[in-house]
Amino acid sequence: MEWYESLGLLLGAILALMAIGMPVALAFLAANIIGAWVFMGGERGISALLNNGLGSLTSFALVPIPLFLLMGEIFFHTGLGGRMFNAIDKLLGRLPGRLSYVTVLGGTAFSTLSGSSMGSTALMGSLMVPEMNRRGYKKHMSIGPILGTGGLAIIIPPSALAVLLATLARIDVGKLLIAGIIPGLLLASFYIFTIFLQTKLDPDAAPAYDVEPMTTGEKIMLFLRDVVPMVGVMVIIVFMMVGGIVTPSEAAAFGALGVLILAVAFRCLTWEAIRKSITGALRVTLMAYLIVFGSATFSQLLAFSGASSGLIRWATGFELDPVAMLLVMFAVLLLLGMFMEQISMMLLTVPIFFPLAASLGFDPVWFGLIMLLALEISFTTPPFGLLLFVMKGVAPPDTTMRDIYMSAIPFIVCSLLVVALLILFPPIALWLPG
Repeated sequence: MEWYESLGLLLGAILALMAIGMPVALAFLAANIIGAWVFMGGERGISALLNNGLGSLTSFALVPIPLFLLMGEIFFHTGLGGRMFNAIDKLLGRLPGRLSYVTVLGGTAFSTLSGSSMGSTALMGSLMVPEMNRRGYKKHMSIGPILGTGGLAIIIPPSALAVLLATLARIDVGKLLIAGIIPGLLLASFYIFTIFLQTKLDPDAAPAYDVEPMTTGEKIMLFLRDVVPMVGVMVIIVFMMVGGIVTPSEAAAFGALGVLILAVAFRCLTWEAIRKSITGALRVTLMAYLIVFGSATFSQLLAFSGASSGLIRWATGFELDPVAMLLVMFAVLLLLGMFMEQISMMLLTVPIFFPLAASLGFDPVWFGLIMLLALEISFTTPPFGLLLFVMKGVAPPDTTMRDIYMSAIPFIVCSLLVVALLILFPPIALWLPG
């Protein structure tokens, strides 16, 4: 069987099973069993494939995923996240558009820890958009920052999605997490400048409103009590990883322990919060582990059937410039993002794109960061980006899809600008891990 026939059989089976409503992880597993029967000699091939797949789940690199997720769930269910939101809102005083800034800062913290852009968008959309509408904010000032937070969450550590991508691509988890710090801060500054520019060009977009006056001493106490501890946990674990003091797995454990200690200190840790946190983290962890299992077996089948090597030979046979090939892969991710969620996209593309990137001489950590940004941008790309429809579902009834599209565009431009800078100046991503 030719390589393109093998690839067509494997991808066709996956897409057909997804089309009839089978969950993505199970569709990959079923397609892998079919492929093992065809390419690896029936039952013996299936047994070998499953044994190899189970071996991929014993990787120590997977440990940060459930711990980072647990950290985020405790942060949310105990109310620590709400305290931080309220404190930032009060500290910004009468700053024009301050709720938009609060949305970027708080939404980034939550979605970074939760690892779910869709969950973060749904939560922030239902909490913040009605409040901003009540205060007279125009739709682009309330919707745009929420859609934009995903781009920050996916690259600023601790990012559960970055850990998953590094595991699937078999690259250094710590290096990928650390590589996202400078680009993440750059993207955050672009978002803040965008909001500042919008309020300058149209002061009515975010009307000022009276706030309860606070003395300087009260502001300092509020900052030290409700902001520093929460942000401090994330900053400490990042610095511990950057300094080489701990591994990513140990950093995730310290992070979960730190949030748990804060919840006890603030007397907001209840059995109900613990139950919800463990249940939420377990649900996403099981899905992620199924994805890892499916990806490992899918990668082996692509290699065993000759599809990987054939596709690489075909792609490099066009004699395209490496940057042009990178843009083609970027465009494919944008297209897939209109129909699939991020983990499914990683499962489908990582086994194909990373060997191709290696053949083109790309640094795997740098390419991983580019891919993470592409995954997030694709989620908000009009007309079919999935986050756009999530936002439509939680936004007020008078919100049109055009409102959501126009709100997303400035933040997409910011993300594309960061991608362009990473392509032109790779040290932005590679200097800190080095």
